[in-house]
Amino acid sequence: MVLNIFIFLISCVMLFLSGKWLVASVVRIARYLEWREFVVAFIAVALATSLPNLFVGITSALNGIPELSFGDILGGNMVDLTVAVALAALVARGIPADSKMVQTSALFSMIVAMAPLLLILDNQLGRGDGVVLILLFCFYMFWLFSKKERFSKVYDGEKLSLFKDFKNFIGDLGKSVLGLVLIVLAAQGIVHSAQYFSLALGLPLGVVGILIVGVGSALPETYFVIAAAKKLQTWMILGNLMGSIIITSTLALGIVALIRPIEIINFSPYAIARFFTFIAAIMFFLCVRTHKKVTKEEAVFLLLLYVIFVILEIYSQ
Repeated sequence: MVLNIFIFLISCVMLFLSGKWLVASVVRIARYLEWREFVVAFIAVALATSLPNLFVGITSALNGIPELSFGDILGGNMVDLTVAVALAALVARGIPADSKMVQTSALFSMIVAMAPLLLILDNQLGRGDGVVLILLFCFYMFWLFSKKERFSKVYDGEKLSLFKDFKNFIGDLGKSVLGLVLIVLAAQGIVHSAQYFSLALGLPLGVVGILIVGVGSALPETYFVIAAAKKLQTWMILGNLMGSIIITSTLALGIVALIRPIEIINFSPYAIARFFTFIAAIMFFLCVRTHKKVTKEEAVFLLLLYVIFVILEIYSQ
């Protein structure tokens, strides 16, 4: 028991640190390559913070337990939709959401957060469902890249020297590779320890994913949005969170389903998580739409929503 707890904690620390290094390196690479703000917020950082979910998913699918990935993404989405956005809003004293792109992305985030739960109503998320999820991801990417004005502003604006900063650029590439390697290793440790917790606690693997693994894999984006809030880079917060929700719920889960279909015979252990995911997705959308800003009061409500969810989820088991 002690060994498995140690493996899980070390894996979570590795996941957090590697995600932190990866995101920081990607942001610096973005400055060097003069990427656009839009690409950094909605693509690069969101993709980087979604890699833990993707590798946990692929590892669990290859080990024949893809339901762990389903629970991981479900639990991670709950954290993103409530805790992460709430903490960022409290630190930044509100998150503006007045752009049309953010408003539309909020609607799409709500839809894709619910999509896997609707597709698995027949107790299976099969390869056909995986294709549907990946097509949803492709549709969203097409919409994002369809407007040229979204690529008008260079991230951070500061010009870096092609030769003077080249050494730092290579260093950041190396850190990115190291971050990916650590994420892969951490995913192995998390999947191994999750299997043990499932047997020791008598819980379905999906529930372990929701309550334990999902929280661990959500650490990188939670750290990033709080850091962005401290710097008052509020435009990065919702872009990262919505991008992460969309990428994990469509691309990551779609790839897992293609590798190995997810079958859940008894859906009753997931009933509370399914209900609260619907509520959290709707409330997140309403918070973004209301006054076109996530307020401190709404942040407190989202935090309480997650606390109630965890209490009921644990009590029901």
